[in-house]
Amino acid sequence: MNSEKKKPSKFARFWKVLGPGLVTGASDDDPSGIATYSQAGAAYGLSTLWTAIVAFPLMAAIQQMCARIGLVTSQGLTGTLKKHYPRPVLYLMLIFSFPAIIMNIGADIAGMGAVGNLLFPAINATYFSVLFTVLLLGLIIYLPYQKIASVLKYMCIVMLVYFVVPFLYKQDMAEIMKATFIPEIRMDRDFLAVLVGILGTTISPYLFFWQASVEVEEMKNKKKHLMVNKKIIHEMRQDVDFGMGFSGFVMYFIILTTGTVLYKSGVHQIDTVEQAAMALKPLAGNMAYLLFAIGVIGTGLIAIPVLSGSLSYIFTETFGWEQGLDKKFHEAKGFYVIIAISLILGLSLHYIGISPIKALIYTAILYGITAPVLIAIILHISNNKEIMGKFVNGRLTNILGFAALIIMTAAASLLIYVQLSGK
Repeated sequence: MNSEKKKPSKFARFWKVLGPGLVTGASDDDPSGIATYSQAGAAYGLSTLWTAIVAFPLMAAIQQMCARIGLVTSQGLTGTLKKHYPRPVLYLMLIFSFPAIIMNIGADIAGMGAVGNLLFPAINATYFSVLFTVLLLGLIIYLPYQKIASVLKYMCIVMLVYFVVPFLYKQDMAEIMKATFIPEIRMDRDFLAVLVGILGTTISPYLFFWQASVEVEEMKNKKKHLMVNKKIIHEMRQDVDFGMGFSGFVMYFIILTTGTVLYKSGVHQIDTVEQAAMALKPLAGNMAYLLFAIGVIGTGLIAIPVLSGSLSYIFTETFGWEQGLDKKFHEAKGFYVIIAISLILGLSLHYIGISPIKALIYTAILYGITAPVLIAIILHISNNKEIMGKFVNGRLTNILGFAALIIMTAAASLLIYVQLSGK
């Protein structure tokens, strides 16, 4: 009689390791990010494909630092800031993060609503926006954390549609390889603005807060209250690297799709995700159009809980309120009320005259200002032995982290210049 249990496959073991890092990476390619990548491809063809290769190690390094801070301190990034840094730094992050995240949520809700209207033209986009908002709010409040984490994790599969779309259209592989590995930079105001937009979309401050806080949540749920060890850190790195790699591939394939299908067909101005989907329909066929549109809704359903959750973690850790997706509504009312307010405010932006495009511009500016400051603080925390003990940064992580700091500082300066210089 064989009493041995069947060992899980390598894939099953790897899938089990994946969690916060995968969801964080997937949420990075939200509808507002898709709009940015689509505009880059439509306006400049394959000229910005190389940014996916450059962004990946920088994204992975920063998110790994944030995850490690959460694991080692058992606190989110806000809690660590509150404990070890002057209060004005914390409040400044709060002041800048709140409007940026609200506008990001608003742009994503509007994008999902517009794409819903494309799929079902008889139903107004506003109704879809309201529907998605109510659906998300209900799921976040009533589902326990493990269910939310599982739902978000499996929803990432939806994003695989973006890997299919480019192959529904004839591609020039030599041209693609050249654009991927040989960077092209044009000293043109609009091109530089697109580069800054891509960086601001891929390395977004809300992801830093979410990654650290959700790692703490994950540890609590897996009952890993023991000392953090090399195995836990190794699994975290696998998770983050895969998640950021996944995010980079999605970004790459969206630029590839719009850079070949739209750019080569003379469609050079894409301001919204629904325009990108509509433009694909006559050029690449119904299948590409439908897959692209479904992907937008799927990414929105992943990203908005992350956006609203990160904002709620920031607030509750700042003011010492009960928090956590593992808690029921009556156990952490403030936490869930902030999530609800953020979704309602995001939904209401359209009604107060802030268009999704304006929201994206304002979000990019606010993220651009806060990202370099936060990256500098994260680097400081990650190299502080009093906080991190033996889990301080290694040499490679520091090199990538400082590279991200320099690039994001340059991008922030360029962004401010672009906005102030005018045409």
